[in-house]
Amino acid sequence: MAQSRRMAGSALLLLLLLVATEMGATTVKVAEARDCLSQSHKFKGTCLSSSNCAAVCRTENFPDGQCHTQNLARKCFCKRVC
Repeated sequence: MAQSRRMAGSALLLLLLLVATEMGATTVKVAEARDCLSQSHKFKGTCLSSSNCAAVCRTENFPDGQCHTQNLARKCFCKRVC
């Protein structure tokens, strides 16, 4: 009889820990950073390769760059976290 009480107590403790863990996980809010884009001033021509665009953007003190279509033309846009 004493062993079944210990087993029931252990099961109850495990259940409470599981519920507390799940409740804590649902109340955590994560903020995601936005990316700001700026058209490159040094990139010339049609942007066909995002790696080339990123290399030019690094010369403009941006960490990254990507090709985007704007007005039916592919242009290089430099990107950084706002």
